Amino acid sequence: MHSRLQKAAKVSLIERVQRKFRRLQVERTDQRRIQKIIQAVEENAPLLAGKRPVVFFNASTRLGGLSLNAAFSLISSWAVRLSGVPVVYFVCSRGMSRCVLGTKRDDVNAPPPCGECIAFSRRIFSSKATRSFMFTPDPALERDLSLLDLHALETFVFHDLPLGELVLPSLRWILRRHHLADDPATRFLFRQYILSAWGIAAEFTRLLDELDPAAVVLFNGMFYPEAVAKTISRRRGVRTISHEVALRPLTGFFTTGEATAYPIDIPEDFALTPSQETRLDAYLEQRFQGKFSMAGVQFWPEMNGLSQEFWQRAAGFHQIVPIFTNVIFDTSQGHANIVFPHMFAWLDRVLGIIRAHPETLFVLRAHPDETRPGKESRESVADWVAQNRVAELPNVLFIPPDEYLSSYELIQQSKFIMVYNSTIGLEATLLQVPVLCAGKARFTQLATVFFPETPEAFSIMAEEFLSAKKIDLPLEFTRNARRFLYTQLYRTAIPFDDFLEDNGVWQGYVRFKDFAWQALQPQNSPSLRVVVEGILEDKPFLLDD
Repeated sequence: MHSRLQKAAKVSLIERVQRKFRRLQVERTDQRRIQKIIQAVEENAPLLAGKRPVVFFNASTRLGGLSLNAAFSLISSWAVRLSGVPVVYFVCSRGMSRCVLGTKRDDVNAPPPCGECIAFSRRIFSSKATRSFMFTPDPALERDLSLLDLHALETFVFHDLPLGELVLPSLRWILRRHHLADDPATRFLFRQYILSAWGIAAEFTRLLDELDPAAVVLFNGMFYPEAVAKTISRRRGVRTISHEVALRPLTGFFTTGEATAYPIDIPEDFALTPSQETRLDAYLEQRFQGKFSMAGVQFWPEMNGLSQEFWQRAAGFHQIVPIFTNVIFDTSQGHANIVFPHMFAWLDRVLGIIRAHPETLFVLRAHPDETRPGKESRESVADWVAQNRVAELPNVLFIPPDEYLSSYELIQQSKFIMVYNSTIGLEATLLQVPVLCAGKARFTQLATVFFPETPEAFSIMAEEFLSAKKIDLPLEFTRNARRFLYTQLYRTAIPFDDFLEDNGVWQGYVRFKDFAWQALQPQNSPSLRVVVEGILEDKPFLLDD
């Protein structure tokens, strides 16, 4: 046993050394390419007279490596600069007491790794175009905050800025839970985020006063640094664009709306052509086999069919109804909580429905992201199941997040499915299976699923579905689902794969390809033409198809 442990430790050490070596190689190569591009942009970018600058801000995308969103922002800024419009990077330089990515959830007193982050910022941003901000303590505000409990912090407003509300999604995300504990560590972190948010607000206001920019481009607008900047710039009437990772690999989504809500304007007369139908079917064939990734993360390392044990269990029931959940702390959840205050309130109601229908096998499926290494949920569906002794019910089969059972095969054997706001709801409609949805989702912008307006209406519809011999699926649901998904995949998802590739070290992190600076000129790149015209001319961020 001792020798096996020693051997495992030796292998682990070797893997860490190899990983560090690969990272250093990627960083050196990337640094050379970035400096080459920066120099070329500065030497070749025209400067058109009378053009107001564009501000780029993404303090929450990375620390010491190039994430997808950090790369989207950087490439877009170069394209704007090559269009003749000046660019200003609003860059953190020890600008927060505690930043989101630099927070250690088990040691909130630990300072963020500012040295690593600042060093990387110096490597990727042109010094001529950078405006740095630093954190300045506000003793009076800190004293006032120290007197507040958790609820008062959540609703805290300062100089007409709802700082508590703007900070809350970041706190939930980093602590991996929706319901926060009213304990010293949580209140401390809440106070530090609010203090930092106020410091950013003051610095960003000064920047806007000085520059009067034509537009502000920022990361998703939900993490508190960007949420504060978004709020201030929109109040000023400055066009504000947020961006997020899109569905296909190495693609980004840009919008003047809320990036995490994914607003899409689809004309009523838009219909897929035969070639578009074929393209979408090819994507879905891969998707239904689990062959997809998002933000560099492969959620399904394998996908297993329904087992003999499953069918033996299901044989004792009249019908099968899967229930698909979400990750409770995800930044998309703030948009979803329209009918129910949060996902667990929905699950509490569903539990009553389950108990009232012993003839139905309910398959409760936890989201695979709940146990992703480094992002493990601390308020999980598994916890809810244990607290409510749900798995003890004879008509419930709980599928934990690390069990790779095929959701698609399960759906095809179901009478209908229940979802909160998971994308699986859209996919179930495409599989011709009715969907009872409880949360506002990206796809509920169109009629794609059954979406009751109140908790009571949800319960009534669930009862109707469970007792019905057959549930009729409106034809418009499938038509709209295909129209929505195609638009999401191929018109609003802006490809950056001409410039980027996975870095081979970290999931979700990228490196630059070796390309000529002319490739960044909008006239040479359909993707960057859409991005630049959207930023500078307020055109839709839509690719021609």
